[in-house]
Amino acid sequence: MILPPRPFRAIAALAVVFLVAAGPSSGAVPPLEKAVPATTSPAATAPASSPSAKTEPAAGSDVVGNSVVKVFSTMRYPDPYRPWTKQAPADVTGSGVVIEGKRILTNAHVVLYASQVQVQANQAGDKLSATVEMVAPGIDLAILKLDDESFFDSHPPVIRTHTLPDIKDTVLAYGFPTGGSSLSITKGIVSRIEFTPYNYPVSGLRIQIDAAINPGNSGGPAFVGDQMIGLAFSRFGGGDNIGYIIPNEEIELFLADCADGHYDGKPALFDEFQTLENPSLRAFLKIDKSVSGLVVHRPMADDTADPLKKWDVITHIGDTPIDDQGMILIGHNLRVGSGYLIQKIAKNGKLPITIVRAGKELKVEMDTHQNHPLLIPDVQGEYPPYFVYGPFVFSKATVPFLSFFNNNANSMVAFSFVHSPLVARRGDTPAFPGEELVVVASPFFPHKLAKGYSNPSGSVVRSINGTEVKNLAHLVTLLRDLKDDYVTFEFEHRGGETMVFPRKEMVAATEDILTDNGVRAQASPEMLALWNTKQK
Repeated sequence: MILPPRPFRAIAALAVVFLVAAGPSSGAVPPLEKAVPATTSPAATAPASSPSAKTEPAAGSDVVGNSVVKVFSTMRYPDPYRPWTKQAPADVTGSGVVIEGKRILTNAHVVLYASQVQVQANQAGDKLSATVEMVAPGIDLAILKLDDESFFDSHPPVIRTHTLPDIKDTVLAYGFPTGGSSLSITKGIVSRIEFTPYNYPVSGLRIQIDAAINPGNSGGPAFVGDQMIGLAFSRFGGGDNIGYIIPNEEIELFLADCADGHYDGKPALFDEFQTLENPSLRAFLKIDKSVSGLVVHRPMADDTADPLKKWDVITHIGDTPIDDQGMILIGHNLRVGSGYLIQKIAKNGKLPITIVRAGKELKVEMDTHQNHPLLIPDVQGEYPPYFVYGPFVFSKATVPFLSFFNNNANSMVAFSFVHSPLVARRGDTPAFPGEELVVVASPFFPHKLAKGYSNPSGSVVRSINGTEVKNLAHLVTLLRDLKDDYVTFEFEHRGGETMVFPRKEMVAATEDILTDNGVRAQASPEMLALWNTKQK
């Protein structure tokens, strides 16, 4: 179920301002000892309420205080405009909590792109080296392992509740936010619980609290009574005391997924839906008043393989009914988006649903997916590929590359006016397998070959010598195998120039250009291997 990105900012304490989150991702960004079992009737077996007797742990008590750690990360973020290098090191601090298996749980954004990670216990003087064992940017969770596991002899795992808290429950948030160096504990209540987008394309349960959550709290545990209810990860910048917790149910799904040493991701549907609230829509579809559900607006696949068709009405997921706003009831007083049922019910990539089509009720089994590829994807902890050819630097369009549009209406208008695919196809899926937008990542390197041409930075390559470019690897292959005397570049926007260069001189000049500009390698490893492969 495709939803817009969340407007909340990640809260790791950054020494420099730079945020990589999942788009349509962020536009800029990604779960007890036993996984929560799936059920075909979540409404009837909703998460139980927390115990009525809730004893708050003593502030700074050994049980909690010894299990919360400060996380120090040295980040090397990608530089989308100089993809042959990385940004300067940035120091980030966050929080973490000890869990079973001699592991530390924290947020993905605290350690994503970290070249070095260390942890420090409360009231301890030494920092211990750690490695990132697993990271999931979509749900913003990560697992750390320590080089010295004797640390866990005196720092036991916290107890995690198997249930969701109640609204108005008193909550304590532990962590190491800015403003001091010792453990901080803030107090508030549980304000609301929702199923909502995280980092594209992932959605999940989210707990809102009014306890103060500040930069550096990321990855710290939140407690109701003496049990952890989730992990702090974000706050809403446009309001006061609006902080967000990743609940234990999401943590359990994450840990269960990681048990085999690989994180696959959460199951989801990426068809587009609309509500059935409008009476004219209901009359048009000839839907009886007794029927409620979600209307299929656009199926994920426009072919016969997709069991959903436009105007189908999804009335049940599993055995649970869906209302006309696409919501379901959990227990007696918690109403959340119906997408929550997917992660509860789906098994082996299959999801049973009930639809109404042309007045007839049908039982359908849907395929679920962990990812929804975009033509312009987020980098998800990777570094963008690149290729240097003469004075050009080519890369693929990614969400971080488009960050120059942020708070820059003039650039957005200019790129829209020339109908650049960076704007026109911003939310598209690939038109064919492997499709990428190949961009000129930076201005020309200084060289006489570029004399008289305009700065091509931000241009999308349409073709080379008349052959349309499918992706960056295809561009490298075309240039490698080219035998013509001249190489001609055309770009995918109105106006601009067609650029023509002598092929042999471009190849010959590349090494000198790399040396003059301190670029260590002509291409990222995969592109370089492709360039050095002899034509068959």
